Amino acid sequence: MKKVTKGQWNGYDTYILHSRELEVTLLPRLGNNVIGLTDKVQQREVLRRPEENELDFYLQKPYHFGIPLLIPPGRIRRGHFEYAGQHYQFDRNTANDNHIHGLHRTQCWRVSDIEEDEEGCAITTEFLTSDDPEWIRQYPVPLKLEMTLRLQGTSLSQTFKVTQLGDNPAPFGLGLHTWFLLDGRPDAWTLRLPVTETYLLDEENVTTGEAAPLGEFDRLNTGLNLKGTNFDTMFSIGGKPAEALLQREDGYAIRYSASPEYFKHWVLYTKGEADQFFCIEPYTWLPNAPNLNLPNEVTGLIDLQPGQQLTLQVNLDIVYPS
Repeated sequence: MKKVTKGQWNGYDTYILHSRELEVTLLPRLGNNVIGLTDKVQQREVLRRPEENELDFYLQKPYHFGIPLLIPPGRIRRGHFEYAGQHYQFDRNTANDNHIHGLHRTQCWRVSDIEEDEEGCAITTEFLTSDDPEWIRQYPVPLKLEMTLRLQGTSLSQTFKVTQLGDNPAPFGLGLHTWFLLDGRPDAWTLRLPVTETYLLDEENVTTGEAAPLGEFDRLNTGLNLKGTNFDTMFSIGGKPAEALLQREDGYAIRYSASPEYFKHWVLYTKGEADQFFCIEPYTWLPNAPNLNLPNEVTGLIDLQPGQQLTLQVNLDIVYPS
């Protein structure tokens, strides 16, 4: 069962990675989103999957399903910043004329490689930002983006390679907006997330750069039951392990981890009080990072030099009750 097969979603090709335990569905031609993760042992969907009749909503807000890629993540005040002498103006797409969740939406990625071996299977996709006029208008430094999705048993890894193809330094940030299902039982789930502080937002929900003590959120470090929680909150990892553990009362768990040298922040989001889903979002940069008077070591802004190649990795592991 360690193989990659093809499928369809609303007439768009999907690629499905199979192991004995899991089935992972990738939609390269509409944003390269992992739109489905099925646990065949538990017979449950792990992620919020778009239904066939939700195409219009998906095209409008693809970051509401699966494991969407945010480049860069979060809000940028008025969508504007300056960096290394270069002017950047992202489209203003929020109620307060700010920008949210980056330039990557439903672009068409190209499948460049498929691997199947005794241990697992993998698919590699790529995208040149210069192929998208809307992207290059807003972020004029061209990038080559590559993603390798590899499935081995109960482990799924996403490896991102970013190559800077321009002539000037560029600011880079990447995040994932991962929608984990709670099956309508938030009371049955506990989240353990090593964090040190929260970041403050202004009245427009834009990050100010100021931090605050965890307060009641300190329970995340030992385990917080999700019943009654209502999150739209950003946290600093602060040198702790970049690893979240979402555990059900019977011992079933999802371990979600990221490259600790780059992923410095988590966002938790419930879209109101937690019920059907819980978003756990690893971010490399603090939203609005280029406009904050803070060092890159704090914001996580990555200074991409011409010709530089950056590699980031995120891992998702299913843990079954012993």
